Amino acid sequence: MLIAGIDEAGRGPLAGPVFAAAVILDPARPIRGLRDSKVLKAQRRDALAAEIRLHAIAWAVASADVAEIDALNILQATLLAMRRAVEGLGVAPTEALVDGNQCPQLACAVHAIVKGDRDVASISAASILAKTARDALLVELDALYPQYGFAHNKGYGTPDHLAALERHGPCAIHRRTFAPVAQMRLSF
Repeated sequence: MLIAGIDEAGRGPLAGPVFAAAVILDPARPIRGLRDSKVLKAQRRDALAAEIRLHAIAWAVASADVAEIDALNILQATLLAMRRAVEGLGVAPTEALVDGNQCPQLACAVHAIVKGDRDVASISAASILAKTARDALLVELDALYPQYGFAHNKGYGTPDHLAALERHGPCAIHRRTFAPVAQMRLSF
């Protein structure tokens, strides 16, 4: 039985795409230290991400971009990214376990598990891959839009990011339907 763990990263930020990952772990090659990506330090996440990519039976990372988030809403865009991640796996899972309480429509059986990123190793692995991929993209986007501090805030509404939004207005990767971006846009 091939069970894929699925999780997302980036539902809450004001900028950037939402990412999702799907991982089918190999029971013969366990990976020690898998946890919810949010409780791991960046260096440990990066090391685990490399190990997951090396030892998993299959893994895939996908995203839904800002235009899709604004057109669909963040939940539907997240489910879309999750479906894309599963479809990107090199092998088809027989079952999928998703962190949270919402499931994407998939070709296999799928079950939601609240706190799955804490309790299910394959979901933890997906959490790590989604977060490290999204964080890496935000570092790249920081070079294009240095005034917003994306390398540090990863698109979240930190005080510095909100101050930059106030000074410069939204850029191309800001989610136009997210407050306070939507409220600031009215003044331009």
